[in-house]
Amino acid sequence: MTTEEKTAAAQAPLSGYRVLDLSRILAGPWAGQGLADLGAEVIKVERPDVGDDTRHWGPPYLTTPEGEATKESAYYLCANRGKHGITVDITSQEGQETIRNLVKDCDVLIENYKVGGLKKYGLDYSSLQAINPKLVYCSITGFGQTGPYRHRAGYDFMIQGMGGLMSITGEKDDLPGGGPQKVGVAVTDIFTGLYATIAIQGALLERQRSGLGQHIDLALFDVQAAVLANQASNYLIGKQVPKRLGNAHPNIVPYQAFATQDGHMILAIGNDRQFQAFCEVAGATELANDQRFATNPQRVAHREEVCKRISALLQSNTTAFWLEALEQVSVPCSPINTIDQVLEDPHLRERGMVIKQQHPLAGEIELVGNPINFSRTPLSLSKAPPLLGEDNHQ
Repeated sequence: MTTEEKTAAAQAPLSGYRVLDLSRILAGPWAGQGLADLGAEVIKVERPDVGDDTRHWGPPYLTTPEGEATKESAYYLCANRGKHGITVDITSQEGQETIRNLVKDCDVLIENYKVGGLKKYGLDYSSLQAINPKLVYCSITGFGQTGPYRHRAGYDFMIQGMGGLMSITGEKDDLPGGGPQKVGVAVTDIFTGLYATIAIQGALLERQRSGLGQHIDLALFDVQAAVLANQASNYLIGKQVPKRLGNAHPNIVPYQAFATQDGHMILAIGNDRQFQAFCEVAGATELANDQRFATNPQRVAHREEVCKRISALLQSNTTAFWLEALEQVSVPCSPINTIDQVLEDPHLRERGMVIKQQHPLAGEIELVGNPINFSRTPLSLSKAPPLLGEDNHQ
C-alpha cells in the first residue's frame, strides 16, 4: 500500500477493519468494494490461474499505454476497486489452512458459494466462528440458507424474472416491443451488494455491545422482493397485480417519457402545482382547469387521454426548448442521456463521480466513483482493482 493509500484509508470510516472477500461475479464483490471505499482493508481471494469469473467477461479489456490488450476486463474492474488480491486453492489442505489463518485476524468474511459449498472445506460459518468468535460472516446466495429453493443456483437475470421485476419492466403487452424485459444493469446483484454492506456494518456495530460476530444470510430472491417497493405495496394493499406500463408510472400521471420535435424527454410531474405550471408553459391552461385532470388521482383515472394531449403539446417544440422553459418554473424534467453523455457530464465530473487511478499495467485509468460524501472523513478511492494474485507475497 502506498503512502497516499495508507493516509486515505486511515482517515476513512472503516479504517482498521479487515475483510476477507471470497466472493465472485457482482453481488459479493460490490459489497467488498463498498467496504474498501469506506476504508476497510479488503483481501480478495481468487482461484489460482483462473480468478474471478468476471475477469473473462469481455471485451472490452484494459489496454497498456502502448495499446496492447491485457486480461483485465471492464466488468471485473467495476466491482473490485480498493482491494488487495491473492490466489488460494481452497480445495487443498494448504489453501484451507491459509484461509483459517487469515480469518484469525479478520473482522468480516464475504462469500457467495452455494448453500453448504464451503462446509466440505471446513470454511463454513460454524467452523470459522470457532476460530474467531468475533467474525461477521456474510453469505450471499440466490435463494438463502433455508427454504425449498435453497440449493438452486441464482443469477441476476433469473431473479429479475422470478422476483417480479420483469413483469413490470418493458412496454405494455399490447404495444410493439411489449413483453418481459430485464433492466439494463444487474440491479438485483447491485441491490444485494448494498444490502450486504448495510448488514455487515450493522453486525459490526452490534458486535461492539455483544463482543460476538454473527452469520448474515442474504438471498437475491429476497432482495428482489424487497425492492419491488411501491409495486409490491400496490398489490398487498390494493390487491391488483401491477402490469408493465413502459416508461409510465403506476401511481403518478404524467410521469413518463414523451417524444418532442427532435427527440425524447422525461416529464416527471409529482404534484398538482407542477401540472398547473406545465400547462401554463405549454399554453394549455384548459387542461389544468379540466376536472378530469385537475388532481393526480383524476389524471391516473384518465391516463390515456391526458397523456395523449400532453404528447401532442410536447411534439410542437424541441427537447432543449422544453427543458429550459420547464426548469424555469420548477417542473421536473430531464433529457434521456446515453452512457457517454452521463460520464462526460460536467456536473457529474465536478462531483467527483469519475475517478482516476494508477493501474500497474494500463497506467492512469478512469472508473466510476462512490456516491457517498462525508463532511469529515473522506473515502479511500486510490487503489486500482488488483491483478490476479497481485498481493500473494505481501
